[in-house]
Formats: sequence, C-alpha cells, structure tokens
Amino acid sequence: MGLRAFVVAMGLGLAVVSPLVTAAQTATQASVPVEITALSKTLQIGPVMDVMRAEGLKHSADLSADLLEGQGDAAWRAVIEVIYNTDKMTARFDAALAQALAGDATVIADSAAFFGSGLGQGVLNLEIQARMALLDDTAERAAQAAWRELAASTPARADQITRFATVNDLIESNVMGALNANLAFYRGLSTAGAFGDPMAEDQMLSEVWGQEPEIRTETTDWLYPFLMLSYQSLSDAELQAYIDFSATPSGQKLNAAVFVAFDAVMVDLSRNLGAAAGRLMVGQDI
Repeated sequence: MGLRAFVVAMGLGLAVVSPLVTAAQTATQASVPVEITALSKTLQIGPVMDVMRAEGLKHSADLSADLLEGQGDAAWRAVIEVIYNTDKMTARFDAALAQALAGDATVIADSAAFFGSGLGQGVLNLEIQARMALLDDTAERAAQAAWRELAASTPARADQITRFATVNDLIESNVMGALNANLAFYRGLSTAGAFGDPMAEDQMLSEVWGQEPEIRTETTDWLYPFLMLSYQSLSDAELQAYIDFSATPSGQKLNAAVFVAFDAVMVDLSRNLGAAAGRLMVGQDI
C-alpha cells in the first residue's frame, strides 16, 4: 500500500463531515459548557474515542509497514501512542461541539432526551460494538456478505437502513470527512519535508479530490454492512424511531454538529500523523 492508498484508507469508517476548511478546525478548547459535557457523555463519545484509537493504531501499523517500510518502528509506536490520546481527543470534540451547537438549548435538550433513553443508549452501544467488530478484516467481509444477502432477501429492511443513511447524509458526510483527513495528512507530510520542496496547496487539493471516487466506493462498501450489523437486533419499529428522531430539526442539527466536531478531531490527528510520518521519512527524530 503506497501513500495514496493509505490516506484513502485512513478516513474510512469515521463519521465526520464538513467542507475542506471548517470553523471547527479553529475551535479552542476553552471552558466547555456543562450541558455540552453532559451531552458528550450521553452520546458515549469517550467509548467512541476508544474505538477511534483502536482504528488509528491499526491504520498506523499499516502505514509503518507499507509507507515507511517498517523503519523506526519503536519511535513510530511511541509517537502514535501520544497522538491517539483519547482524553485530548474527547476534549477537542467537546470544544468543537460546543462551538457548533452555539448554546442551542432546544437541540441539546432534545438530543439528551432521545439518546439518554433506553433506545438511544441501546443504539449507541450497538454502533460501538459493531465498529469494534469491523476492525477484524474477516468480520468485515462477513458483514458485507450479510448485507448483500439482506438486500436480496429482505428488501424492506434494507430500504429502512438505506433511509437511515440518507436522512443522516452518511455517505456524503464520510466522503467529506475522509477528504478532510487526507488533506490534513498531506499538509503534515509537506510541513515535515516529505516531498522535498513543499507541495503547493492547489496540488494537494487536486491530489485529494482525485481520490474522491475511490473514497466514495470504499465508504459505501463499509457503511451499509456497518449499519446492518449495528441494528440487526433492533425491531423495525425501533429503527424507525431512530430514523424519526434523526429527521427532526433537532436531530438534523445535532447530526451536523457531531460531524463537525469529529472532523475537528480527525483533522488534528491526520495532520499530526502526516507530520510524524514525514519526519521519519526524511530521517528526522520524531
């Protein structure tokens, strides 16, 4: 796997969204309102960050083996441990979420009520468990096969899952999140001197946008099996209740705010990964 293949892969499976430049990227980690901290806990962001760390460590191992050819393994593992600090990731998320919601008490209250309910906590647990399961390549292939079987045998359920993805704009969200992460990774590499002369911004943008079709295909191939696996224990009525909340004004606003907050986290992580990899590639200490 070369550089292009790695930066495509590193964005997959991450629920993040925004234009290539976002206000959330400049969010400070100043004091976060208590209601945002409480909402973050209700949304189980801490456990989600644990999953993101596991995903990051897996992808970083791929990077060391394929892009860095295994050089500096001990130093690379040490810096990855520092980069994927879940406390800092959660703090970054909370600060960006606070900025994105901008004190919208209605959205915060409605979201806390739904996700604090038995159904809300249940679906969050299921999503986290499914995402952890899909870290295993064999499990991911099995989920893809199960999704194809479901689409053929139970089209009504498959349509319901597709509706969930559409209401939450999950394909576009993940594609844009992956593009953001890849651009940040290139910027980190360029800053560290991995390209020799600094790569021009328009060249990086062109390279990243050129990856969009591949990212879209890989995102789609990952997303629907993930959703199928996540919600397989839910009844149709329970899944419909989740869709119904997602379609409300509060659900839509929360969805956008959460994606922006995850984008802020992933851009920071990707830029730091690129800088660390770039320094190693040119023989600098990391």
